[in-house]
Amino acid sequence: MSSLLKNDKFEQSEAAESLKESRIKSAIGVAKPRKDLPILITEPEPLCPDGTIACGSGECIETELFCNGIPNCQDKSDENGCTVDVDPNRAPDCDPKYCSLPDCLCSANGTRIPGDIEVNQVPQMITITFNGAVNGDNYDLYKQIFDGNRRNPNGCQIRGTFFVSHKYSNYAAIQELHRKGQEISVLSITHKDDPNYWTSGSYDDWLAEVAGARLIVERFANITDSSVIGVRAPYLRVGGDEQFKMMADQYFVYDASITAPIGRVPIWPYTLHFRIPHECTGNAQNCPTRSHPVWEMVMNELDRRDDSSFDESLPDCHVVDSCSNIQTGEQFARLLRDNFNRHYSTNRAPLGLHFHASWLKSKKEFRDELIKFIEEMLEKNEVYFTSLNQVIQWIQNPTELKSLRDFQEWKQDKCDVKGQPFCTLPNACPLTTRELPGEVLRLFTCMECPNNYPWILDPTGEGIYVKKIFLR
Repeated sequence: MSSLLKNDKFEQSEAAESLKESRIKSAIGVAKPRKDLPILITEPEPLCPDGTIACGSGECIETELFCNGIPNCQDKSDENGCTVDVDPNRAPDCDPKYCSLPDCLCSANGTRIPGDIEVNQVPQMITITFNGAVNGDNYDLYKQIFDGNRRNPNGCQIRGTFFVSHKYSNYAAIQELHRKGQEISVLSITHKDDPNYWTSGSYDDWLAEVAGARLIVERFANITDSSVIGVRAPYLRVGGDEQFKMMADQYFVYDASITAPIGRVPIWPYTLHFRIPHECTGNAQNCPTRSHPVWEMVMNELDRRDDSSFDESLPDCHVVDSCSNIQTGEQFARLLRDNFNRHYSTNRAPLGLHFHASWLKSKKEFRDELIKFIEEMLEKNEVYFTSLNQVIQWIQNPTELKSLRDFQEWKQDKCDVKGQPFCTLPNACPLTTRELPGEVLRLFTCMECPNNYPWILDPTGEGIYVKKIFLR
């Protein structure tokens, strides 16, 4: 009897341990197998000849083969640990002697004002951006914010940037936003909800998703002025060097996905010719390690503390709707003004306010507070609401406030837009694609309907597959 009882207790104990183990695995994830790492530091004597580095096994291979996306070591260690700090072929630290405007900008910690202009002569730029599809669910909100009557101190209408995803977008509405001077950039075609798809995406994945998205928006929103030059990674899951190689090859000017941790002084945008000047943080970010001729419109973390003098630890908050403690209009108003003051009172790096429209629509008080904030800021002669491209235009030609009213880059095109939409009754094209079997999707456009619903392998909707369009 005691033996049976003993075995029963043992089985109960095992069951308890098993349950505990499963709970731990659920909480922290199944332990990943250890990956071999290259031997980058060998002391006192080098392990390998000059121009080579040791794999984890001790095998020596050429330095340039490390972190190139192709395993060359037998143990594959040359493709492990390829971070900004470890990649032996990483971009060098900023050297101002080899970096000058208008094409290159870097500084040791990213906080230096472009052109070394006195801070009281720097415009405080505020960039409002939206992520996602543009359609009837949110277009009225955009018209309310960018109503044509709110003007910057130079007399031009305020501007924002829209990172457009394809599915459910109304391209007639996108065309009208563009006609009115708003900046259109791209998010992706599929907006897949698998984060690893973006973090680990290949060159061809990013090519199809991002260059394909630009092709779709240019064709069906009739954008013919080559102004779609910006990219934001879905879920801010940066795609490392593969994403940025593709962007440079396809002549995208900037990315707006890399996040910077909160600091005493915010970070200015920079080019990726040199190493990024801040810690690579955020949503499992796979920051680029190599040099790329691309601007990074860095997303400074917002300070969402109720009391900025109390150093409490809160999770990252780069997109406003991810600031989970902002539940009321009063809290949102405080967030806006506290962060404005933090930028304005230090180095006047652009203040980024990044949204999903659904968050602003979820409570009328959020929308009201944003509009109140915009109107309050426009009473200041040194505050401008700009698109991200306009920020780059100013950085490339830093101009003091006293001369900014005549800054031609901001006045020469679409300063004050009036007139009627290109079409008032767009085509509502009911379409299918073999890539999405069983779905019938409507494509709203002022242009002619394509044969198929545009998707990742067939962005034109005409059966011309992506590899034929973007031959490298």
